[in-house]
Amino acid sequence: LELVEMEVRELLSSYDFPGDDTPIITGSAKLALEGDTSEIGGPSIDKLMEALDSYIPEPERAIDGAFLMPIEDVFSISGRGTVVTGRVERGIVKVGEEVAIVG
Repeated sequence: LELVEMEVRELLSSYDFPGDDTPIITGSAKLALEGDTSEIGGPSIDKLMEALDSYIPEPERAIDGAFLMPIEDVFSISGRGTVVTGRVERGIVKVGEEVAIVG
């Protein structure tokens, strides 16, 4: 396992990522789903989430201004209707609020 971690760090560094400073969490999602409470089971998922929260900064987004979300994909789901996906660039929208589709 240590050899794999070392190789991953070297690979990250070769692509100009901070390989030595990047947290690497070892664990098993399968064991966690099965309820395993050993170090590589459920606790490793908690440790992973803590590392993600502390290492990856929350992106800043302009919340004042009109809601803008470029549409990336459109799906027709039976029983639900048309569903669009995208990334919110600015503004806020609430559940049930009407939005205008432009373009």
